[in-house]
Amino acid sequence: MDFTFHEDQTMLVDSVRKFLLNEVSPELIRELWTSPSGRSKKIWAHLAEQGLTGLSVPEAQGGMGLGDIDWILIAQECGYYGLPEPLLESAWVATGLLTSLPDSDFRNNLLVAMADGSARVAIGYPGSPLVADADHATLMLLAHGDKLYAVEPKDAHLTAQPSVDPSRRLFTVQFERQEKNCLSNDAKTLCAAALDRGALAAAAQLLGLTQRMLDLSIDYTAQRKQFGKPIGSYQAVKHHLADVAIKLEFARPVVYRAAHALTHGEPDGSAFISHAKIAASEVAHLAARQGIQVHGAMGYTWEMDLQIFVKMAWALDAAWGDRSFHLARMRAFVLESGVALGPGCTFKETQE
Repeated sequence: MDFTFHEDQTMLVDSVRKFLLNEVSPELIRELWTSPSGRSKKIWAHLAEQGLTGLSVPEAQGGMGLGDIDWILIAQECGYYGLPEPLLESAWVATGLLTSLPDSDFRNNLLVAMADGSARVAIGYPGSPLVADADHATLMLLAHGDKLYAVEPKDAHLTAQPSVDPSRRLFTVQFERQEKNCLSNDAKTLCAAALDRGALAAAAQLLGLTQRMLDLSIDYTAQRKQFGKPIGSYQAVKHHLADVAIKLEFARPVVYRAAHALTHGEPDGSAFISHAKIAASEVAHLAARQGIQVHGAMGYTWEMDLQIFVKMAWALDAAWGDRSFHLARMRAFVLESGVALGPGCTFKETQE
C-alpha cells in the first residue's frame, strides 16, 4: 500500500504550516495559558478564513467535504506548532459525528455555521467525564445511555477541571435531559465512531509534538557546550535522540494505516486506531523523557519551549482513551479466534 499523499493535499498542508508558523508561537501559547479565556478569537477567525473549520463539512453546507486521510498531515502540523484552539475536535471529530446524523434543518444549519467558523461543537463521550472546550462551544453533543443530546453551554452546569496542559480547557458537565434535545437514539454507535476519530486525531497530533520535541532537543544539544564541545557531539546524547527518531519513523506509518482503515470503514478499524494511539503515545512519551534528559535541569522550566510541548503530549496521551484502554482493545483483537495477522493480511480486503 502506497501512503503517498496527493499534490493538492501537500499544498493544503504547506498552507497550514505557513499559517501556523506565522500565527502560533510559543510566546502566544504562554500568553493564552495565563489569559482568562485561554483562547484567541483572532486565531479562530484566521482558521475560518483559511477554510480549515469547514474541511469536513459537506459541500452542500459550504464546506470542502474532505475525508479523514486529508486531516492526518494537518493534525501533525497542529501538534508540531502546539495549536491551542480546538480545531480538530470541532472541525474534524464533531463534524464527522454530525454528518452521520439523519438529514435535518438543525443539522444542516449547524454545519453551515461550523464551516464559516461562527459555531464550535464540543463532544462528551462515554468513558470520560470531561468535555474539552465546553465553555467556548456553541453547542455540546452529550451522550447518556442510548441517547445523544444537543445541549447549549448556557443550559448546563460547567465545572472547570485542571489539566497538566493549560491549553486544554476541561469541564465536567451536568445537564437536564429533555426529549426535545435528543438527536439520536443510537448514541453508542455514534460515540464509538467519534472516539475512534478523536483517538486518531490525538495520535496524529502526538506525531507532530514528537517531532517538535525532537527538533528542540537537537537544537539545544547543538548550542549547549560542555568541556568546550556541544553536548550533541557526545555519543550518549546522540543515542538518546536517535532512539526517538527511529521510534517516530516506526509510529508514523501505523497512524497512516489507521487513517486508511477509518476512511474505508474497515471492520477492524478500531484495532488499527488503537494501535496508532499506542504507538504515537509511546514515542511522544519517549521524546518528552529524552528531551528533558538532554536539557538537564532546564527542560521543565517555564522559560524553555520544550515544556510547552511536553505538557501537550502528556495530556493527549490520556485523551480519547488512555493507553490501558487502547491496549485492552488491541488485546481483544489479537486474541480473537481466527483473526488474520501479519504483513500479508494487512491490506487483504482492500486488495481484493
